[in-house]
Amino acid sequence: MGKVRSALVKRTARKLLETYPDVFTGDFEHNKRVVSQLIEFRSKKLRNQIAGYITHLVNASLKRRAKVREEVEEIPQE
Repeated sequence: MGKVRSALVKRTARKLLETYPDVFTGDFEHNKRVVSQLIEFRSKKLRNQIAGYITHLVNASLKRRAKVREEVEEIPQE
């Protein structure tokens, strides 16, 4: 089973990624600092959950791109 994330965490993370797509990376520590600068939180736990979900989404996106790139390279060109 995977980790359960609240709708607030998912909604906020997706909105931040949509608004600032080039700011986030696959590094949790970097994303944590960026989230702290963009949004004022009362809770470290909530900030870390959002940064962790953003990291998850970025890494998943990078894996998808790499897989597509591999598939394109495997197609024989005539």
